[in-house]
Amino acid sequence: MDTLELHERAMREFADRVHAVGEDQWRGSTPCSAWDVRMLVNHMVAENLWTAPMMAGRTIADVGSAFEGDLLGADPVKAFETSAEQAVLAVHEPGALDRTVHLSYGDASGSEYAKQLSADLLIHSWDLARATGGDEQLDPELVATCASWFAGEEDAYRAAGMIAPKVDVPADADPQTRLLAAFGRAA
Repeated sequence: MDTLELHERAMREFADRVHAVGEDQWRGSTPCSAWDVRMLVNHMVAENLWTAPMMAGRTIADVGSAFEGDLLGADPVKAFETSAEQAVLAVHEPGALDRTVHLSYGDASGSEYAKQLSADLLIHSWDLARATGGDEQLDPELVATCASWFAGEEDAYRAAGMIAPKVDVPADADPQTRLLAAFGRAA
């Protein structure tokens, strides 16, 4: 699966779960202990809003605090949809994947950044489904693609404190369970 398809499909995975959030579920807890459902979706909206300026070569300092605070307003679903559309357009812009993106830990290619975004979308899709009693089954092709990429990134993510400790799973665990465990989730 190419990076553009990966990002777009991961975005749809998360969007499907956002659309399934009930009105009474926005303050429910999530597997991300510091976030409730609203905060989790807000995190993804912020990440989506960061995508265009980062893909355009801006730095974190350039953007500053523009995407802090409550970005969901009175219509969290609409806020997510708008941010998702902007992020997908930025990733699909001609040449975006070949550009240099200035991340907090250093420079990366636009392609690498899009893979990071896709992984975050995919894992948080499961978090959101778990939090709301939704469909926890992730697209197997996305799981396989993400797992293949993450195998080379896991140690760096863990060393940077970006993910929880790895969860032990049986040797015969399915690919989704293994991926979630690598990101510190107990399925």
